[in-house]
Amino acid sequence: MEELLNQQDEQVSPDSEPSETQAAPEQAGGADIAALTAERDQAIAQKEEIWDRFLRKQAEFENFRKRTAREKEEILEFATMEIIRALLPVLDDFERALKTPSDGEEYRKGIELIHKRLYDILTKSGLTPVESVGKKFDPHLHQAVDTVKDGREDQTIVEEYQRGYEFKGRLLRPAMVKVAVRE
Repeated sequence: MEELLNQQDEQVSPDSEPSETQAAPEQAGGADIAALTAERDQAIAQKEEIWDRFLRKQAEFENFRKRTAREKEEILEFATMEIIRALLPVLDDFERALKTPSDGEEYRKGIELIHKRLYDILTKSGLTPVESVGKKFDPHLHQAVDTVKDGREDQTIVEEYQRGYEFKGRLLRPAMVKVAVRE
Protein backbone atom coordinates (compact mmCIF):
# COMPACT_ATOMS: atom_id res chain seq x y z
CA MET A 1 0.00 0.00 0.00
CA GLU A 2 2.88 2.36 0.79
CA GLU A 3 4.33 1.66 -2.65
CA LEU A 4 1.12 2.83 -4.29
CA LEU A 5 1.12 6.03 -2.28
CA ASN A 6 4.79 6.68 -3.12
CA GLN A 7 4.15 6.10 -6.83
CA GLN A 8 1.27 8.56 -6.74
CA ASP A 9 3.42 11.18 -4.99
CA GLU A 10 6.15 10.81 -7.63
CA GLN A 11 3.75 11.06 -10.55
CA VAL A 12 1.87 14.13 -9.35
CA SER A 13 3.90 17.33 -8.95
CA PRO A 14 2.38 20.45 -7.47
CA ASP A 15 2.83 22.60 -10.56
CA SER A 16 1.69 20.05 -13.15
CA GLU A 17 -1.77 18.99 -14.02
CA PRO A 18 -2.78 15.35 -13.76
CA SER A 19 -2.62 13.51 -17.06
CA GLU A 20 -4.84 10.67 -18.19
CA THR A 21 -2.21 8.12 -17.19
CA GLN A 22 -2.13 9.44 -13.68
CA ALA A 23 -4.99 8.04 -11.58
CA ALA A 24 -7.09 10.24 -9.44
CA PRO A 25 -6.69 9.68 -5.71
CA GLU A 26 -10.24 8.37 -5.49
CA GLN A 27 -9.51 5.66 -8.05
CA ALA A 28 -6.31 4.63 -6.27
CA GLY A 29 -8.20 4.39 -2.99
CA GLY A 30 -10.82 2.18 -4.66
CA ALA A 31 -8.10 -0.19 -5.87
CA ASP A 32 -6.67 -0.34 -2.37
CA ILE A 33 -10.08 -1.14 -0.93
CA ALA A 34 -10.64 -3.86 -3.53
CA ALA A 35 -7.25 -5.39 -2.74
CA LEU A 36 -7.90 -5.26 1.00
CA THR A 37 -11.38 -6.75 0.54
CA ALA A 38 -9.94 -9.61 -1.53
CA GLU A 39 -7.26 -10.20 1.12
CA ARG A 40 -9.92 -10.15 3.86
CA ASP A 41 -12.12 -12.62 1.95
CA GLN A 42 -9.14 -14.90 1.46
CA ALA A 43 -8.32 -14.74 5.19
CA ILE A 44 -11.94 -15.53 6.08
CA ALA A 45 -11.97 -18.51 3.71
CA GLN A 46 -8.68 -19.72 5.16
CA LYS A 47 -10.03 -19.34 8.70
CA GLU A 48 -13.17 -21.31 7.81
CA GLU A 49 -11.05 -24.06 6.24
CA ILE A 50 -8.85 -24.27 9.34
CA TRP A 51 -11.93 -24.30 11.61
CA ASP A 52 -13.48 -27.09 9.52
CA ARG A 53 -10.25 -29.14 9.72
CA PHE A 54 -10.14 -28.54 13.48
CA LEU A 55 -13.72 -29.78 13.94
CA ARG A 56 -13.03 -32.85 11.79
CA LYS A 57 -9.89 -33.71 13.75
CA GLN A 58 -11.79 -33.22 16.99
CA ALA A 59 -14.54 -35.59 15.76
CA GLU A 60 -11.92 -38.12 14.60
CA PHE A 61 -10.27 -38.00 18.01
CA GLU A 62 -13.61 -38.49 19.79
CA ASN A 63 -14.39 -41.47 17.54
CA PHE A 64 -10.92 -42.88 18.21
CA ARG A 65 -11.41 -42.48 21.96
CA LYS A 66 -14.78 -44.25 21.87
CA ARG A 67 -13.45 -47.03 19.63
CA THR A 68 -10.45 -47.70 21.86
CA ALA A 69 -12.67 -47.73 24.97
CA ARG A 70 -15.02 -50.22 23.28
CA GLU A 71 -12.09 -52.40 22.15
CA LYS A 72 -10.66 -52.32 25.65
CA GLU A 73 -13.99 -53.51 27.08
CA GLU A 74 -14.21 -56.28 24.46
CA ILE A 75 -10.68 -57.48 25.25
CA LEU A 76 -11.45 -57.50 28.95
CA GLU A 77 -14.70 -59.37 28.38
CA PHE A 78 -12.99 -61.89 26.10
CA ALA A 79 -10.24 -62.49 28.66
CA THR A 80 -12.83 -62.96 31.40
CA MET A 81 -14.79 -65.35 29.19
CA GLU A 82 -11.68 -67.46 28.58
CA ILE A 83 -10.91 -67.65 32.30
CA ILE A 84 -14.46 -68.71 33.07
CA ARG A 85 -14.35 -71.28 30.25
CA ALA A 86 -11.19 -72.72 31.82
CA LEU A 87 -12.97 -72.96 35.20
CA LEU A 88 -16.03 -74.82 33.86
CA PRO A 89 -14.40 -78.28 34.07
CA VAL A 90 -13.66 -77.60 37.75
CA LEU A 91 -17.31 -76.72 38.30
CA ASP A 92 -18.30 -79.92 36.46
CA ASP A 93 -15.99 -81.95 38.70
CA PHE A 94 -17.61 -80.49 41.80
CA GLU A 95 -21.07 -81.34 40.44
CA ARG A 96 -19.98 -84.93 39.73
CA ALA A 97 -18.46 -85.16 43.21
CA LEU A 98 -21.77 -84.06 44.71
CA LYS A 99 -23.67 -86.74 42.76
CA THR A 100 -21.48 -89.61 43.98
CA PRO A 101 -22.45 -91.26 47.24
CA SER A 102 -20.05 -90.74 50.13
CA ASP A 103 -19.93 -91.87 53.73
CA GLY A 104 -18.31 -88.75 55.13
CA GLU A 105 -20.94 -86.09 55.82
CA GLU A 106 -18.30 -83.47 56.67
CA TYR A 107 -16.52 -84.16 53.39
CA ARG A 108 -19.77 -83.74 51.46
CA LYS A 109 -20.53 -80.44 53.22
CA GLY A 110 -17.06 -79.16 52.34
CA ILE A 111 -17.51 -80.06 48.67
CA GLU A 112 -20.95 -78.39 48.65
CA LEU A 113 -19.51 -75.24 50.21
CA ILE A 114 -16.65 -75.01 47.71
CA HIS A 115 -19.05 -75.70 44.80
CA LYS A 116 -21.46 -73.01 45.98
CA ARG A 117 -18.69 -70.41 46.38
CA LEU A 118 -17.24 -71.11 42.95
CA TYR A 119 -20.71 -71.10 41.34
CA ASP A 120 -21.62 -67.80 43.07
CA ILE A 121 -18.41 -66.13 41.90
CA LEU A 122 -18.98 -67.26 38.31
CA THR A 123 -22.64 -66.19 38.27
CA LYS A 124 -21.71 -62.76 39.64
CA SER A 125 -19.25 -62.46 36.75
CA GLY A 126 -22.05 -63.06 34.22
CA LEU A 127 -22.30 -66.85 33.89
CA THR A 128 -25.80 -68.30 33.54
CA PRO A 129 -26.73 -71.97 33.07
CA VAL A 130 -28.64 -73.07 29.97
CA GLU A 131 -31.92 -74.72 30.96
CA SER A 132 -32.30 -78.07 29.24
CA VAL A 133 -34.34 -80.88 30.79
CA GLY A 134 -37.97 -80.71 29.66
CA LYS A 135 -37.25 -78.00 27.07
CA LYS A 136 -37.34 -78.28 23.29
CA PHE A 137 -34.02 -79.11 21.65
CA ASP A 138 -32.32 -75.98 20.26
CA PRO A 139 -29.19 -76.68 18.19
CA HIS A 140 -27.88 -73.22 19.12
CA LEU A 141 -27.94 -74.06 22.83
CA HIS A 142 -27.76 -77.85 22.99
CA GLN A 143 -25.60 -80.60 21.61
CA ALA A 144 -27.48 -83.89 21.18
CA VAL A 145 -25.21 -86.81 22.05
CA ASP A 146 -27.93 -89.43 22.47
CA THR A 147 -31.53 -90.08 21.46
CA VAL A 148 -34.24 -92.17 23.02
CA LYS A 149 -37.59 -93.38 21.71
CA ASP A 150 -40.27 -92.97 24.34
CA GLY A 151 -43.72 -91.51 24.69
CA ARG A 152 -42.51 -87.92 25.15
CA GLU A 153 -43.00 -85.19 22.61
CA ASP A 154 -40.54 -85.17 19.70
CA GLN A 155 -37.34 -83.14 20.23
CA THR A 156 -37.84 -82.83 23.99
CA ILE A 157 -34.70 -83.00 26.11
CA VAL A 158 -34.86 -85.99 28.43
CA GLU A 159 -31.52 -85.86 30.20
CA GLU A 160 -28.59 -83.50 30.57
CA TYR A 161 -25.12 -85.07 30.54
CA GLN A 162 -23.19 -81.83 30.83
CA ARG A 163 -24.65 -78.46 31.71
CA GLY A 164 -24.36 -75.66 29.17
CA TYR A 165 -23.57 -72.05 30.05
CA GLU A 166 -23.95 -68.58 28.64
CA PHE A 167 -21.69 -65.67 29.54
CA LYS A 168 -23.26 -62.21 29.34
CA GLY A 169 -25.75 -63.38 26.71
CA ARG A 170 -23.23 -65.32 24.59
CA LEU A 171 -23.15 -69.09 24.49
CA LEU A 172 -20.02 -70.21 26.28
CA ARG A 173 -20.63 -73.97 26.11
CA PRO A 174 -23.61 -75.90 24.72
CA ALA A 175 -25.35 -78.41 26.96
CA MET A 176 -24.77 -82.08 26.10
CA VAL A 177 -28.18 -83.72 26.18
CA LYS A 178 -30.27 -86.80 25.40
CA VAL A 179 -33.23 -86.01 23.15
CA ALA A 180 -36.54 -87.84 22.76
CA VAL A 181 -37.51 -88.79 19.20
CA ARG A 182 -40.74 -90.25 17.81
CA GLU A 183 -40.81 -93.84 16.80
